Amino acid sequence: WGMHNTGQSGGVEDADLDGPEAWDVETGNGEITVGIIDTGIDYNHEDLQGNIWTNSGEVPNNGIDDDDNGYVDDYYGYDFANYDSDPWDDNGHGTHCAGVVTAAGDNGIGVAGVNWNAKVAAIKFLNSGGGGTTEGAIEAVLYANLLDIHMTSNSWGGGPFSEGLKDAIEFGEKLFIAAAGNNMNNNDANPFYPATYDSENLISVAAIDKFDQLV
Repeated sequence: WGMHNTGQSGGVEDADLDGPEAWDVETGNGEITVGIIDTGIDYNHEDLQGNIWTNSGEVPNNGIDDDDNGYVDDYYGYDFANYDSDPWDDNGHGTHCAGVVTAAGDNGIGVAGVNWNAKVAAIKFLNSGGGGTTEGAIEAVLYANLLDIHMTSNSWGGGPFSEGLKDAIEFGEKLFIAAAGNNMNNNDANPFYPATYDSENLISVAAIDKFDQLV
C-alpha cells in the first residue's frame, strides 16, 4: 500500500507515495547510487541483484586492498558489525530498505522500489539482532564518505547525541536521509538522533501508516 493505496488492506485511499503516478513520468535513474547503512543487503536477492553497487576498484576475494582505501576486498561494501568485507544481511531489515529504494519494477517478482534502476551499496554496522554501536555508525558513515555515491539511507537511531557522528555526517557532504523513528515523537522536544541533528545535508523522514496517521 505504501506505493499505491487503494484501501486494499483496509486503509485510506491515496495514503501513499503515488508510485504509479511517478512511474508514468520516470521509472528511475541508474546513475544514482544510495548507500544503505543498516544490517547489510542480500546482494543475491533476485529482485535486487541487478541493482547492487560493486566497487569497480576492487577485485573480489583476492585478499588485497586493490583501491588503497584501507578496506580489503570491499567489493560489495563493508561490515562494521563483524569487521569484515562481507556486508551480507543476516537480519533482513537492510534488504527490506534496499527493496524500498530500488527493487526492480515490472519484472513479475516481489515488489517494486521507488527507483527501479538505482544502485544500492551495502554498508553494514547493525548485527543480526538489529543492534549496533555509535562507533560502528561513525565508521560506516566515514566509509560511505569514501564511496562514489550520492546519498545514504539510515533507517535507525535512538542513541545519545554524538559530536563524532554529527561530524562524520557533515564531513562527507553527502545527502544523509535519517529515520525520524516510529514512536509518534516530537523530535524537536525529545531529540531522536541522528534525525535531530541540524546538519544542512540531513533530511529527517517520518512515516505514516495505511490510515494516513503518523507512526
